[in-house]
Amino acid sequence: MRHSLLPLSALMLLGVSANCNPGKASTEVKKMPNILFLFADDQRADAIGCSGNTYIKTPIIDKLAENGVRFSNCFVMGGHHGAISAPSRAMLMSGKSLFHVYDVLDEVPTMPMYFADHGYETFGTGKWHNGAKSFEASFQKGENVFLGGMSDHYNVPCRSLGSDRKLNEPVIKGYSTDLFADAAIGYLDSYAGGKREKPFFCYVAFTAPHDPRSPRKDYIGMYPDGSIPLPGNFKALHPFKFDDLNIRDETLAPWPRTPVIVQQSLSDYYALISHLDDRIGDIIETLKKEGLYENTIIVYAADNGLAIGSHGLLGKQDLYEHSMKVPLIISGPGVPKNEVRDALVYLYDIFPTLSDICGLPAPEGVDGKDFTPVLMGKEKEVRRSLYTAYRNTARAVRTKEWKLIRYPQRNYSQLFNLKNDPMEIDNLAALPEYKSKVDELLAMMNEWHTLTNDTATMNPQTILPLEYDYKTLKQTPDNQQPEYILKKYFKGVDIKKIMKSVH
Repeated sequence: MRHSLLPLSALMLLGVSANCNPGKASTEVKKMPNILFLFADDQRADAIGCSGNTYIKTPIIDKLAENGVRFSNCFVMGGHHGAISAPSRAMLMSGKSLFHVYDVLDEVPTMPMYFADHGYETFGTGKWHNGAKSFEASFQKGENVFLGGMSDHYNVPCRSLGSDRKLNEPVIKGYSTDLFADAAIGYLDSYAGGKREKPFFCYVAFTAPHDPRSPRKDYIGMYPDGSIPLPGNFKALHPFKFDDLNIRDETLAPWPRTPVIVQQSLSDYYALISHLDDRIGDIIETLKKEGLYENTIIVYAADNGLAIGSHGLLGKQDLYEHSMKVPLIISGPGVPKNEVRDALVYLYDIFPTLSDICGLPAPEGVDGKDFTPVLMGKEKEVRRSLYTAYRNTARAVRTKEWKLIRYPQRNYSQLFNLKNDPMEIDNLAALPEYKSKVDELLAMMNEWHTLTNDTATMNPQTILPLEYDYKTLKQTPDNQQPEYILKKYFKGVDIKKIMKSVH
């Protein structure tokens, strides 16, 4: 690749003057940076210390933010079924929006494929929620690969990618976070001991802090039960029905939600994240030990957020901020340090942005927008609004100050002033003085509906009731919950019977 043809933003990141002549640039431009992509599962944007959370201990992730740029308004677009991570990861990997990819990556060009096509060595470990075929097509190397949505953290079925680019049969191994961190460290050590002819793209997809909320044994009790305050928007029950309130994620605690059980959940959730933070520290230390750190772009992000007691919910099958907003931190050579951007970005914007950062041509056929100028502080905005969706039951449009959630099947709306009410507590939609704001955002929502090729009907003929009886909701353990979780969160179940049938 001729460095004189690099995008201006890539030249800026690599420390090259835009006014230098091609000959001079060819002697000054550094080699293309490596990529270390760290991806968490079900982590709320506010569940890291650098977001202002003074209760959780995440010194390594906080240091990444100190050495780079944190995006305070990064969102997943949503999902067409309850396993939000599948479409979220498909969007991330393809650069496409929800209705252009859903959760199917077979035969779809992916970010690691693109980087491999442009001279990168690609490695993947951890969770892959989009099928074996697309992983095999996307990565040249892989170790401790978990195919699926979730597993018992203590017993993860892992596969390796052979020299034939095929995943082998799964082998049950140890604790998830350690398995994936160790695989990444092993790869980096191996890469450093080789010829280093190509830059690397190393993708590490953790399954923490997704439930089961069963931290590694030495992390249990790191945050004593009751020590984490309740979310400011905690509710015992969601005030109305908008979809299946008995979906799997919501069965992790009984109804009504109690302060005790939500605080217990938060203690375990935070412990999972702190363990994750520690192991990320080990990966970064490996970069430094092997002399790779200075030329590596590090991305930290998550596939979706989580309620854990907010609005009476536990899962991510809703369009509130706690479920759709995710952490995003980018650090590395040329990236500004210790800065925060409030631009509205999607996870699927990362693909074209990393391509630009690394000096690759802009990928074709993607919906994501390159936010490198915002990253570099040259521009303030990527887009004026965002659109999010859950199944065919909820749609939302959000600007920096306002948010409208629409539930077409219930003919019901929620309007929040996010500047004054960031926890989305006070619904202003029915107040006469906000009618013009509702109309404005509805028009914006309709524009997004058309632009994204959304398939949902926004004006259904049959309107469903908002009311529901929580007593009809049933708490049933799934087959991935270990004994620690059954004893703590599933009161009154026959644990011996369940353990026998599951394990």
